[in-house]
Amino acid sequence: MRRPGAMRLVRFLRAGGSEPRLGLEEAPGGPLVDLSAADPALPSSMRCFLESGPRGLASAQRALESGQHRVARSSVRLLAPIGDPQKVICVGLNYRDHCLEQGAKVPKYPIIFNKFPSAITGPFDDIVLPPDSNEVDWEAELAAVIGKSGHNIEEAAAMDHVAGFTVANDVSARDWQLRNGRQWLLGKTFDTFCPLGPALVTKDAVTDVHSLGIRCRVNGQLMQDSSTQQLIFPLPHLIAWVSRFTTLLPGDVLLTGTPAGVGFFRKPPVFLQRGDEVQCEIEELGAICNRVA
Repeated sequence: MRRPGAMRLVRFLRAGGSEPRLGLEEAPGGPLVDLSAADPALPSSMRCFLESGPRGLASAQRALESGQHRVARSSVRLLAPIGDPQKVICVGLNYRDHCLEQGAKVPKYPIIFNKFPSAITGPFDDIVLPPDSNEVDWEAELAAVIGKSGHNIEEAAAMDHVAGFTVANDVSARDWQLRNGRQWLLGKTFDTFCPLGPALVTKDAVTDVHSLGIRCRVNGQLMQDSSTQQLIFPLPHLIAWVSRFTTLLPGDVLLTGTPAGVGFFRKPPVFLQRGDEVQCEIEELGAICNRVA
């Protein structure tokens, strides 16, 4: 039974269309509810939709319950559920098993870096290899999306500021990240290096965000197989920490780190090649699958 407030929000293009539309998945992988048709006053930007707060969510709930404005999944192209955040904030070394695989000490404080929003691409769009990198790697990650602004947020209230969660791949050019002055931003923010999707799953639809299976497959081979139980700093701590130095705004995306199994620490190292297919999946959230081009 669907819990009150539980939704799977998406953005999509209809066949032949050029304007993004807001929608809902009735069920994972199922038909969509076209929210833009149900309520033309709603913005097409997920960030603006989240800024509208309870009013927008109430409109989406009415559309879901109406039984109207259904669209076949096969007739649309899913986009990243949020394409225009003001910030994409990332956390490094935040899984115990990832620290273990590289012999790194568990951090005392969250390690924060960022991607530019221009790195975002859709859940089934191509990852484009930069011509000047030969060491592009995968990182399956849980991403939290902010729904309510806040600064100096208390841990006890942190989850009140979260709209929901989505699957991310923190694609990383290790040669740029580690060998050009060790500037993580340079290796992390190439265009298409942040696939997101397939849906923004509201927090009411998730049983326990700190106990979800997280996996990555490359060409069908299981590379990462872990759980968000391995997180060193849980979401309330991360949100409180980040909000000490920046105001979090609706639509901001927070990537929470990756578990063990990345290509760089395999023996020998393994990197993505043109034609590869990368699938990142998180229990209850869904899966994204991107071809490497």
